[in-house]
Parts: sequence; structure tokens; C-alpha cells
Amino acid sequence: MPTFRIITLGCKVNQAESESIAGRLTGPDWQPAGPGEEADVCIVNTCAVTQKAAMQSRQAVRHAIQLNPRACVAATGCYAAIDPQALMAIKGLHGIVDQAGKDSLPETIRSGGIAKNSRTALLSGGGETLRPPAVFSCDAPAGRTRPFLKVQDGCDAFCTYCIVPYARGRSCSSEPQAVVAGVERLAAQGFHEVVLTGIHIGLYGRDLNPRSSLLELLQRVQALQTPLRVRLSSIEPLELSDEIISLAAGSDLFCRHFHIPLQSGDAETLKRMGRPYSPEVFDALVRKVRLLLPDAAIGADVLVGFPGESETAFENTCRLIEALPLTYLHVFPFSARPGTAAHGFTDKVPPERIKQRCRRLRKLGSLKRLGFHRSFVGREVQVLTESRRDPKTGLLKGVSSNYLPVLFEGGDALMNRLVNVRVTKADAVRLNGNLVETPG
Repeated sequence: MPTFRIITLGCKVNQAESESIAGRLTGPDWQPAGPGEEADVCIVNTCAVTQKAAMQSRQAVRHAIQLNPRACVAATGCYAAIDPQALMAIKGLHGIVDQAGKDSLPETIRSGGIAKNSRTALLSGGGETLRPPAVFSCDAPAGRTRPFLKVQDGCDAFCTYCIVPYARGRSCSSEPQAVVAGVERLAAQGFHEVVLTGIHIGLYGRDLNPRSSLLELLQRVQALQTPLRVRLSSIEPLELSDEIISLAAGSDLFCRHFHIPLQSGDAETLKRMGRPYSPEVFDALVRKVRLLLPDAAIGADVLVGFPGESETAFENTCRLIEALPLTYLHVFPFSARPGTAAHGFTDKVPPERIKQRCRRLRKLGSLKRLGFHRSFVGREVQVLTESRRDPKTGLLKGVSSNYLPVLFEGGDALMNRLVNVRVTKADAVRLNGNLVETPG
């Protein structure tokens, strides 16, 4: 039986798409290659969000060719969309699948559309316009306890630093009934959490006819009354509405966790980035979440070293983060992407200064996370146990509704189950605890 392997770089949306492809391809005619086994077809789902991600994507393609010398190897994803010529130069790559063709990859593979005698052919889904994104695979991937459900693709924001809208196109939403069906199927398969994800999830529904919204989608999911808990991926500040916060606060269905991109705490830098909010708006939003959801995890992205970011601008960012009840940070150095407006900005920040600023913010983020973790020592939290043990300690590991990573002792029968754990100690990385009970 022929086998396949999918190598995924980048964001949760890429992961969701890879899982969907794998789920729909797996069956009586195709199976995933085992560890160390050479595959017949190898797909590299690439990323282009930074220069480093682009480099890693090229490395992943070369590595796949090296480890699978007899395989048909193809690349897809954002880097394949914005710089196919760079990939075409790699000897041994047999196909480049554009974004429109990604969703039909299982059918392309089954039909032999990726052939070893085709030298880096461009395989298209039939045009640049994105079709409604697939939201669910036939089977969730083995070993995952919190599967992703992609409900939206593309972005209309065109922030000056971001290549993603050029790689993925305009915002495109899945039909609400397709999302609801995906949630119902995951619940029927025995999962206890689903992560709703998209490139710009707050735009959900604006392109549909009739027009809808993320709030309406969440209300439809809530009406299902499934045993699943629902986690949202990153959501923009102006799209995390009072109604969505109140909905989450009033229902155990929704995870106590919001990831809200900040990027900068300096008003002028935000304007140059093309971000449509002020530091004051972000400040008020985070405090509102904390007021209504006192135990919520609140994460933020921060982009460091954007052109023109002065010492004063950077200090404004630090002061805002220090003052806010954020619980963790994702810190990224600015990476100039060809084709974006910021690529042509001339007032670059020196690389060494960017590294210094990143170190400072990562240290601040670690202190924020440590304080949040320690606030749960002695308290009881409900944890969804993962299906793999922690490799270092051999303990069970799981994640709480508010994104706490918890280790505890227990048998394999507790995997993929919701259990109550009393936290006994915490550091900036994880919490340890003792099993209290297993809810019926």
C-alpha cells in the first residue's frame, strides 16, 4: 500500500490544513508512513511569515528529498505561494501546489497528479480566488487530543509588515452549517476540545451571503450543547467584542483563553504598522477580559524592531505590557518581507538592538507567565489529558481551559479525558499537581 508523509511548518492554520489532508487521504488505498519509513509521496506545507520561516521551508524540502529519495515530493503553503521560483530551483522537488489546489491534494495524490517525471510542475486548484476552506477531515489525526477546526482563511488587513494576505488572498469563511457539522463530528468521535482557527478569525462571516459574524457562529456552536469545550485561536483587538467576551464568561463551553495580537505599545509605531487601534484601546480590552474572566489566560504577540521603533517607542511597549494583566507573550523580531510596504522602509533598527529588545521582552513574558502559574498553586483545575506522556518525566500531561500546562501522575486510562488536578507547584514553564477525581 502506498504511503505519504506531510511535513508542516508555521501556524495553526497550516497544521489544520495538513491534518485535513492527512485525514481525507488515509484509507484503504493510502496510509501515513511510519517513523523512519520512506514515503511514496511527501508533502511539505511551508511558511513564509519571516525570513527564517522561508529558510526553514527550503531546508524542510531538501530534508524531505534526502530522507525520501524514491518519493514524489511536493511543496505547498505560503512560501510556495509567494516564491515558487526559489522552490523550483531545488533539485528533486516534483510539484508546487498553490493555495487554491491545497484542499484538493488528496484527490491529486490519488490520481497521480504529483508524478516523479514532472519537474516542479505548478499544480493549481483553478485560479487565484480561494474557495471556502475545508473545515474538517474525515478523521482527526492520531495522537491529538485538541484537534483544529479551520473556519476561515485569508486576510483583508494588509498590515505593512505582513506577507500573509499576499500568500493566502482575501478573507474567506466556511459556511456555518459546515462548521457546526465539524464540531458535531468531533464530539461524536469522543474529543473533549476543539480549537477554532483561521488566518483572521475575527473576520468570519463578513464574506458570506447572508452575512454572518464570529459571534453568531459561536452562538450556533453553543446551541449544540456538545460536551466539547471550544478554544479560539488568535483574535484581533477590535474584533474581540464585548458580546464575545460576555458569551465566553457566561458559558463553560468556551475556554478561558484569549490570544490578542498587540504588536506594539506605541501609538505611532502601530500607525506605521497599519494596525487600526491604539495602545489605550488594547489596554481597556485586556482589563475588560480580566474583569469578566478573572482566571483567563491572556496572551499577546509583540513585534520587535519595526522600522522607526525608537528607544522611546520600545519603552512605551514595555510599560504597557508591564502594567497589563497579560499572562504570556509571543515575541517576534521584525523580518522584512519582499512585497510588503515595510520592506521599503529605510529607518531600520540594527539587528543587535532587536535581539536585545527581544531578550528583554521574553524575560518580561516569562515573569508574567510565572506569576500567572504560581497563582494556581493550591487550587484545583480541570485538565484535558493528552494522549502522550511528558517525554522528560513520564508523567501525564494536559492543558486546562485557561491554557495551563499541567503534569501529574496517573494511568494511561486517563488519556483524552477531563480530570481534576490540584496544583502543588509551578514554574514559568509548567505546573505539577495531584489527581483529585475524574468527572463522570
